[in-house]
Amino acid sequence: MQARIVGAMRGARWLGEGWRLFRAAPLGWLGLVLAYWLFMTVISLVPFIGVAAAGLLVPGMSVGFMAAARAAERGSRLEIGLLFDGLRQGARPQLLLGAVYLASLALVLAATALADGGALAEWMITGRRPADEVLQSGDFLAAMALAALLYGPVMMMFWFAPTLSAWHSAAPAKALFFSLAACLMNWRAFTAYGAAAALVTLVLPFVALSSLLLISGGTLQVPALALVFPLLIVLLPTLLASFYASYRDVFASGQR
Repeated sequence: MQARIVGAMRGARWLGEGWRLFRAAPLGWLGLVLAYWLFMTVISLVPFIGVAAAGLLVPGMSVGFMAAARAAERGSRLEIGLLFDGLRQGARPQLLLGAVYLASLALVLAATALADGGALAEWMITGRRPADEVLQSGDFLAAMALAALLYGPVMMMFWFAPTLSAWHSAAPAKALFFSLAACLMNWRAFTAYGAAAALVTLVLPFVALSSLLLISGGTLQVPALALVFPLLIVLLPTLLASFYASYRDVFASGQR
């Protein structure tokens, strides 16, 4: 298991490769995303432990989408069972990664409470939206900025870790270290990927919807907003498949 350093242009192309993998089996991808959403929603509804249990499963379930992308690349059929590929490869390491992930999120939210008194943390944990005056306050914006800053290293640790654990038999600690190191080594590629992802998922949809509203004088507000859901249906699987493209470029030469 050895990470490669790839150029910035490779990172810029990961999203395009994710789109290609999505187009290879669009109905299969949509079925997997829907099944994942339903499964995690049901788990989250379990009293007292549901939200924590769903968080524990996030790393292991993420391997399922990597397996789906690999299957799409090989021209294989995308089946619901692929979602559980990570847990089948080794449930204990994936659950350990899930525990580390939950603890990391708890630390991030605890840190943000120092900035806004816990408003952001309460929103993330309970789902109750703060009042408008709280959302517009400087303290809340500072908490969001702090959360984004602190979540960066967490995201880098877990970008490759579940897959390295499942497909390369790496121990959780080793997988987390190699994932973080690989992201840092490939910061140029990930910067280009982040820019491309932001352009496609945020800037272009915003410009398109805003232009539609402007041209129509606001009369097409409802139809314009109705376009958001189809966009999400296409963009989410494309993003998930692009994660596999990054793994393939950086680590796949050592895949079992």
